[in-house]
Amino acid sequence: MGHAVDPAAEPNFNRAIALPTPVPSMQDRRIVSVASSDYYSLALSVDGEVFSWGRGSYGALGHGDEGAREVPSRIESLSRIEHIAAGSNLTSAAVDEKGRLFTWGRARFADEAEDEDGELEEFEGPNGLGYELDAETESQATPKRVDALSQDRVVGVAFGNGFTLAVTDAGAVFSFGFSRGGGLGHGSLESVVLPRRIEALAETGRRFIAVAAGIHQAFALTEEGELYGWGDERVNGHGRDVRTPQRVAALIGQRVKLLHAQGGASCAVTEKGELFTWGSALVGNLGHEDNDLYVEPKRVEGLSGVEVTAVAMGWTHTLAADAGGVVWAFGKRSALGLDAAGPMSAHGTMGTPTPIPTLRVRVFNSP
Repeated sequence: MGHAVDPAAEPNFNRAIALPTPVPSMQDRRIVSVASSDYYSLALSVDGEVFSWGRGSYGALGHGDEGAREVPSRIESLSRIEHIAAGSNLTSAAVDEKGRLFTWGRARFADEAEDEDGELEEFEGPNGLGYELDAETESQATPKRVDALSQDRVVGVAFGNGFTLAVTDAGAVFSFGFSRGGGLGHGSLESVVLPRRIEALAETGRRFIAVAAGIHQAFALTEEGELYGWGDERVNGHGRDVRTPQRVAALIGQRVKLLHAQGGASCAVTEKGELFTWGSALVGNLGHEDNDLYVEPKRVEGLSGVEVTAVAMGWTHTLAADAGGVVWAFGKRSALGLDAAGPMSAHGTMGTPTPIPTLRVRVFNSP
């Protein structure tokens, strides 16, 4: 296939760091946002430069090759960038100051799952890059503009598992890629190569300002703070399968200002700074002190009285920053930045939000 990487030539990605540690090569740069995937990360500087590091399979780092980078390296073809995103299926995106969307990485989605009879069923389709590629092409190793959105000014982008959401300054939401879990929101499981506007959202008459997506769930937020969700019943906030966007009933009456999703978990922050989470909590990553499945949003009681101003989810943990810059963490302990020599094993879980004692942050672009 041409995508195997020689392990001897790769950096050692198995070294664990228990506490938050500055990245030496980035200390002289003012970083305003970071996007992370399973195997690599992106960082955006105040000057609009994008840096990437980690594994480079399928050209996910955007440097024109598949080599790994142990330290952040600037993506030379990108400049004046205002937004970045990293997908779980080795896809990346950037939006520049003119609202032009660029994507790169793995071109084809491939997965398998058991059917009702327990037999393995294979899935394959477009991977949400937003443009046509030759059927034999497996990767796009440098950022490429999504020309199908050239008449629109993109202001936000989010990756699901094989699909992509984009929102424009006019308030329209587009989706494209693989649709096994109904994440495209078009009412069917048909995959879409080029961006297609989600008509069910257009018909609401609302202007949408943000999008988020997980493995089989997707969300869009209106400027009035109304949250719409669709996708798999376990994670879309409705508790039932929804293939076209519908208002998340559990948050009606709440004005949502922030949202995020990763893997099988999702969250929303209200204008009062209250954090709600839902989905799968296999390692306490919803902050509800258990590992149950929550099909509808539930407030994180451990953050009562705390005004949340920023939130981010990983596959096994969640981080939330408050108005004072304190970062609260919950989920798999080894991913929380807490001292591994503490009362709980680094391999255990922390279901209650706990401050990271060594870390204070400043939230950029806070609503």
